[in-house]
Amino acid sequence: MTTTMTMLRTVLLRRPLAAMLASAVLALAACGKSEPEPVAKAPPAPDSLPFTVLATTDLKDAQALEGMVEKATGVKLRFTWGGTMESTEAVLSGATKADAAWFANAKYLLSDPQGQARVKLQEKIMLSPITVGVSESAAKKLGWDDPATADKVTWKTITKAAAEGKLTYALSNPATSNQGFMALMGVVAAASDKADALAAADVDRGAIANFLKGYKLVGDNSTYLAEKFIEQQGPRLNAFINYENWLLTLNNGGKLKEKLVLVYPREGVSTADYPFMLLQEGRRADYQKVVAYLKSGEAQVWLARQTLRRPISAEVAGQVADLFPKTGGTLVELAFSPDRQLSDGLIDAYLNEFRRPIASTFVIDTSGSMEGGGRRAQLVQAIHYISGDDASLTGRLAKLTDREKVWMLPFSDRPRQMTYFELPAGRTKARGVQVQEDSEAKQKVLGDVRDYADRLSMSGGTALYDSVLVALEHMLAERKKNPGYQYSVVAFTDGENNQGRNLKAFQAAYAELPEDVRAIPVFMVLFGEAKEADLKAMVQTTGGKVFDARKTPLYAVFKDIRAYQ
Repeated sequence: MTTTMTMLRTVLLRRPLAAMLASAVLALAACGKSEPEPVAKAPPAPDSLPFTVLATTDLKDAQALEGMVEKATGVKLRFTWGGTMESTEAVLSGATKADAAWFANAKYLLSDPQGQARVKLQEKIMLSPITVGVSESAAKKLGWDDPATADKVTWKTITKAAAEGKLTYALSNPATSNQGFMALMGVVAAASDKADALAAADVDRGAIANFLKGYKLVGDNSTYLAEKFIEQQGPRLNAFINYENWLLTLNNGGKLKEKLVLVYPREGVSTADYPFMLLQEGRRADYQKVVAYLKSGEAQVWLARQTLRRPISAEVAGQVADLFPKTGGTLVELAFSPDRQLSDGLIDAYLNEFRRPIASTFVIDTSGSMEGGGRRAQLVQAIHYISGDDASLTGRLAKLTDREKVWMLPFSDRPRQMTYFELPAGRTKARGVQVQEDSEAKQKVLGDVRDYADRLSMSGGTALYDSVLVALEHMLAERKKNPGYQYSVVAFTDGENNQGRNLKAFQAAYAELPEDVRAIPVFMVLFGEAKEADLKAMVQTTGGKVFDARKTPLYAVFKDIRAYQ
């Protein structure tokens, strides 16, 4: 009735008498019988909308800030998560609609004019230097366990130990994550003795090759790497290169076989300063409120105690000094070269020349159910993307690389015939790095992979476990012949296993394989009606990781997997 009276008042003010009376009669007749048409609402005021922040996944330990910020400032802070390079690409391209971004380090982003234009404001929030965590027994053998000698360790010392097989480490993928890239940059800068003016032509290729001899565990996610390092710490792995906060968290977690001695290379380390960056000018006021809180004593102490990152505030740093190792003085900050040719050339050289080449078997579900719901089309698109169809930044990083070996193993009610592809080696340089165009020979192989995907046909049941077992046995035989490759299995299914071995029988067969199989992770893609619990159980048996493609485009999941290979 209130709505009706409002309508009458509006009518009285605006309409002639006859029309006014007619409208009034109609309105009264309708009273109690039906609702009036809704009045269009004004758009919400900006300060009532969530303040969205695109943050890199290593910041998930700070998610509780959402509630803390809202309580302190009234701003509804909400995080979305992404990997370093995909988030960087989202900002550079303008694809993200987030109001702000929060990365561990934005040097790569801000070395690009487009990145500089996207970022309206930035404030450093906290600090965590990259350091080398070495198992106590290995540190003792290397003479790095004594603080007096540990302070003299350099990137050159670390590189020499890796080249001699004395340092075997876990590190996030330098092509897709900040800590991996900055560790590699530290090695390059130290070898050149000219970090400030370092250019692509100055890179000492021998130093990169020697350092990477110790690289034994690859991943794109610090949580994944920490879990695998805990499992494999010992003769296979004796070091973990990461941000200080991750290594301190591991030492405090009680799960390591032995604690880590933290080594800070003397000639300099790269420190993550966690810049909080405004992307949408219209949210400047909310941004400033959030930043003011994050830099407040309350938030700085909470961040230090909960995430083990050092406060940006010198005053607060004194209050929490007991949380952090004493490093024998102020840490030297390694200069970051703004030369994008250096950054891009170093990433390209790492992917195509210096890292251990990849050898993998793709176990591809071609059962009849793959014809439904556009699933075959998604699968074909995903294979096209990793074979050169995606020209974006993350697409280039995910593309099949020089020297790579790939076996495609389709399966339905049984494993089918494998098809083999080998990418040729690229051209090498005597010194320096640069992005190199694909050779004609490489372009042909990439085209052959795309043609293979186009010819895939779907029919039959789903013998997942039999097919994964065949792939693992094949990878074991290849690894025995060519130990210099990095082996993995990537398995994809859209349904529940209904042919051949069940999970229990697979686990029994896996237990009978040689111990070397533990070095071959299985990366599972969850898609369609695949049984999540079974896939996770299989990965717990084999090592690796489950990737969920039910809400994410399949090609994007394939990109993610590439960072773990």
